[in-house]
Amino acid sequence: MSTALELGTRPLGLAELRRIYSEPIQVRIHERAIRAVRDSHAATMTLASGEAAAYGINTGFGLLAQTRIPTAQRTLLQRNIILSHSAGVGPLLDDSIVRLMMVLKLASLLQGFSGVSEPLVKFLEGLINLRLYPCVPAQGSVGASGDLAPLAHMSLAVLGLGTIRREGRIMPAKQALEQAGMDPLELGPKEGLALLNGTQVSTALALASLFELEEGFAAAMVSGAMSLDALQGSDVPFDPRIHSLRGHAGQAQVAQVYRELLAGSEIRESHRTCERVQDPYSLRCQPQVMGACLDLVMQSAETLLTEANAVTDNPLIFATSGEVLSGGNFHAEPVAFAADVLALACAEIGSIAERRISLLVDPKMSGLPAFLALDSGVNSGFMMAQVTAAALVAENRMLCHPASVDSIPTSANQEDHVSMATHGARRLLTMTGNLHHIIAIELLAACQGLDFRKPLKTSGALQQAHEALRARVPFATQDRLLAEDIEATAQVIRTRPVQSLADFLLPSFG
Repeated sequence: MSTALELGTRPLGLAELRRIYSEPIQVRIHERAIRAVRDSHAATMTLASGEAAAYGINTGFGLLAQTRIPTAQRTLLQRNIILSHSAGVGPLLDDSIVRLMMVLKLASLLQGFSGVSEPLVKFLEGLINLRLYPCVPAQGSVGASGDLAPLAHMSLAVLGLGTIRREGRIMPAKQALEQAGMDPLELGPKEGLALLNGTQVSTALALASLFELEEGFAAAMVSGAMSLDALQGSDVPFDPRIHSLRGHAGQAQVAQVYRELLAGSEIRESHRTCERVQDPYSLRCQPQVMGACLDLVMQSAETLLTEANAVTDNPLIFATSGEVLSGGNFHAEPVAFAADVLALACAEIGSIAERRISLLVDPKMSGLPAFLALDSGVNSGFMMAQVTAAALVAENRMLCHPASVDSIPTSANQEDHVSMATHGARRLLTMTGNLHHIIAIELLAACQGLDFRKPLKTSGALQQAHEALRARVPFATQDRLLAEDIEATAQVIRTRPVQSLADFLLPSFG
């Protein structure tokens, strides 16, 4: 536990959240947070023993908030809300997402405004550290009042119900807990509601998508620079004087990276005096497009980081005054907007990359063999790879329709405006998967183009990425099974030789 992530003393950072998403992790609750939990729980118990109505403590939920619950049935109330709200459907969320949402939920409860008990937060700590991941269906949340259905499925484990994935194997929760030496809990006042209310699922999905988009963005910078060099494009559009006149930070940063990626290219020097005045937009306007995307990614990352460290359940317990306040922090509108913005950036990064692929395979535009094939005609080369990229771009364009404008009333019109944040964030993972394959196709085609420029060499930076690919995928001398090459390249773009060339632009690194 010496390297455990300590919770309850300070906000989580993006690099820490990425680590939670990327690999199993050990967490440790700080004593300061335990004190805050105890104080909040004591205040909740006082409210539970009083006569005044306290939502979710001695009343029903949603439209049933006016219904008072007898003292003898309040434990059953907390159990029943988990059972009744476990109504999710669809494929199970990956362990990486479940782990992230569990840590986010625990971190929120530890701030001491949710009224839960010390045994409950310790139980969640145990699940995380023992790698016991509740099975959570992906569909069923509208992003208010919180991610109720998926969080209910996560919370079934607390009762010893539902299923848990342990070491890749799905088993009944009771069995998994027994094997791990853990006992289910009987929930006290407000604990079921505190577990279910909150934006942790939509936030975890959006963060996961952010991290996947970061990798796609960094790889797209590399593949875009490589395509430009293979196409004998100009580096003049990256001159800092151009970008200083516009003033957008992302645009200037991206242009600088392109200059560094292309510095020292023999290919570039070989055509510095050529007669071509201007390159197509997909080459020339990369700083403007990718810079705008970078600005959006940074803005969304800031929103998601705030949300990851927020208290988003309801009602909130203020131990110092003994008050319980009902509000709407569970409404995931900030996450929905962030997800929609990331979807726009993701679609655009893939769209401009596909246009560069199209240039590479078109001999009229590239000056390279048709479809990058040595013997075009008998060999179709990268003809269909470009079609696949186009198909993925088209799919991403359809998927990037904003989710945040698509509210639908629920809970007998008590919850009459919802965020759809979970839907918006979940679709992002499909989009980023598509983006990774688009960029893989571009990198594959750009490397083929560079090889046709030999004996001239590209820059040292791009040669690093080229060599990383060629270690896995050789030059295509004739037609072969391209799907295997694309999948191998999709793995290569995640590696440090490629990522390190541009990842310093992005928020979760460093």
